[in-house]
Amino acid sequence: MSILEIALASQIWARRHEKRQPEFTESDGWKIFLRVAFSFVAFTLLIAGLNVAAGRPQMLAQSSAPVAAGR
Repeated sequence: MSILEIALASQIWARRHEKRQPEFTESDGWKIFLRVAFSFVAFTLLIAGLNVAAGRPQMLAQSSAPVAAGR
């Protein structure tokens, strides 16, 4: 058999044996939301832990904003 025939036979076999994906349900949306929320919290804690380990905790405002003088 040529390579083309083997590829075609393989494609036909794969289509006959493929599994259909189930429909999207509301519980799937909730699972996706929880995974995203968990990932966000885990990433935030990781960054905070690395900052603490480096000895420089992150602050929203480390010093007051400079004021333009002489204008």
